[in-house]
Amino acid sequence: MTGESDFFILFFQILPNCLSPLLIRLSLEFAHVILAESSLSFLGLGLPPPTASWGLMLKRSHALLQLQPMAAFFPGLTISLIILGFNLLGDG
Repeated sequence: MTGESDFFILFFQILPNCLSPLLIRLSLEFAHVILAESSLSFLGLGLPPPTASWGLMLKRSHALLQLQPMAAFFPGLTISLIILGFNLLGDG
């Protein structure tokens, strides 16, 4: 009604109201992608073995759980902390 252009309405009226939910969704998707990649690598369907991956580290340490449980603890803790960090970032 005030004669503003479509560009002005889109970027200065609508986008600031949509930015917060988009950032929350983006942070949750990052956490989901990390969990999906590590799960697929643990199952052997992810990245090839020379590539570093937390899921691949968990898969390699699975055979050593009886002898050295800390080998699986640190990759699992890292995955958990990264996902928690992205979730807290989205909440913030």
